[in-house]
Amino acid sequence: MTQILVSSCLLGCAVRYNGTDVEVYNSDFDWLVETQEIVPLCPEVAAGLPIPRAPAEISGGNGADILAGAARVIGSEKKDLTDQFLLGAKLALKLCRRHNIRYAVLTENSPSCGSGYIYDGSFSGKKIVGVGVVSALLEKSGIQVFSQHTVGILRELIGSS
Repeated sequence: MTQILVSSCLLGCAVRYNGTDVEVYNSDFDWLVETQEIVPLCPEVAAGLPIPRAPAEISGGNGADILAGAARVIGSEKKDLTDQFLLGAKLALKLCRRHNIRYAVLTENSPSCGSGYIYDGSFSGKKIVGVGVVSALLEKSGIQVFSQHTVGILRELIGSS
């Protein structure tokens, strides 16, 4: 059994910005929850952001740009939330290190957790290729990140090891 960091909202916890969870209808995700040791985390809540909270998007780049100081996380009400998102990423990495976690399954499109897509920063609903702040820090630190849509790849990887 492998320990895997998983976004709390994927596990039925109503921690998203709008006080909801993300329903996942996927046999690979069911396999994950039923056979692996899950370590849940919502990095935004861990960093002290409330539920509900204003939506936030990365402005000027993606999570890697946030880590480099070249972009910001901005709430829809124009508040700079970069420090809270960086703290959430650091807390996620600390949790992974404490539990020797090598894999994470995080929520796609999130400014924290997106691993393939994030919103473009315009609050228009447009998605772009990019990673969130947590995904960027975990991957930079050698932890492989998957989304709820790509957990099948993780299943194949764990099954073959």
